[in-house]
Amino acid sequence: MLTSAGHLTYCTNIHPGDDWSSHFLALKENFPLIKNELSPSAPMGIGLRVSYQASKELSGSAKLEEFKDWLIQEDAYVFTINGFPYGEFHHTEVKDHVHSPDWTTPKRLSYTLDLVTILSRLLPEEMDGGISTSPLSYRYWFENEEEREKAMHASTRNIIEVVEQMKRVKESTSKVLHLDIEPEPDGLLETGAEFMDWYENYLLPIGKLDLSNKLGISASDAENIIKEHVRLCYDVCHFALGYENHATVIKQLAVKGIKIGKLQISAALKAALPERMEDRSSFKAAFSSYNEPIYLHQVIALKDNGALLRYRDLPDALEDMDNMDVKEWRAHFHVPIFENDFGILQSTQADIIEVLTIQEELQLTKHLEVETYTWGVLPTELKLPIHQSIVRELRWVLPLLEKGF
Repeated sequence: MLTSAGHLTYCTNIHPGDDWSSHFLALKENFPLIKNELSPSAPMGIGLRVSYQASKELSGSAKLEEFKDWLIQEDAYVFTINGFPYGEFHHTEVKDHVHSPDWTTPKRLSYTLDLVTILSRLLPEEMDGGISTSPLSYRYWFENEEEREKAMHASTRNIIEVVEQMKRVKESTSKVLHLDIEPEPDGLLETGAEFMDWYENYLLPIGKLDLSNKLGISASDAENIIKEHVRLCYDVCHFALGYENHATVIKQLAVKGIKIGKLQISAALKAALPERMEDRSSFKAAFSSYNEPIYLHQVIALKDNGALLRYRDLPDALEDMDNMDVKEWRAHFHVPIFENDFGILQSTQADIIEVLTIQEELQLTKHLEVETYTWGVLPTELKLPIHQSIVRELRWVLPLLEKGF
């Protein structure tokens, strides 16, 4: 739905399924109920998740026209697509496979190009459209710096091909599409600094050279094209996990002329740990209740000296709970954003409020998407029927966008 701060929706990666029939069925079952509660008399946008299999079914077929007709019927529109998870995202072990195939592969490129085609046909006129995607790859798949460098170069060149396709879409339709790179824990791009370093030292140099040669344009024109079509997906949970200063990151992006394509409104678990070892057992038990086998739940710990200690998954952190050099944990578990207290644990909800305050002031992007995808693996006491959970999250966000602070 359109708010004073931008288009607000939720990401449909919350719904299980790997083919288009499953995606569409979940939308038909849930979206009308959500819209009737939140935006009964005005259009409401959808943050569409399309898997690889669904993209093959949807692109260039009658199913896309059927979906467009359904959108008109429901007074709905699509302005952003989640192109991060390639395959099944529920009911199977995802873990680091969420990055597979990564941006070094033709499969990731082909999948994303299909999403470009789909979004270009769904996107309303005079509205920009974004496709969020993985932070190139998973960092622990590369054993040394040489392998990492090869991955950075290969990924960047594939992304430049997406830029070329988005440029062609703009020329033929006047629609502006952008690829929104989403840093996350243990991604090849994890932090704001890593994203900006890649952008300036890989994407721009490689992209300017490639586009200048292929299109016969100046390096300056090539840079403008890249900056229009490659942006940052600012997942609040992920930046909060790394204890990043939101205002500083956003200011640095502005200075460099790098745009934010989408704000993903999400929250992580956190806790200040007791100074006495004997008081930590209850915190270990509380975090253990979120230890489930489907997703990676990296933990980033803040040490007394200000340094960060990173654990690849929650079980690794739980084994080190007695590390008395650590004073705080933040765990990569997307918890409901309308709650701040989870027993003795808390969430990074305050980070959402901080970022939305900046959004209200600076209008960083027009794309706002709530992304809590872990409803199926939450402890039982936190579960509600899925459409009710989504409505509750969006209702929590709406007053923040409309009134400011």
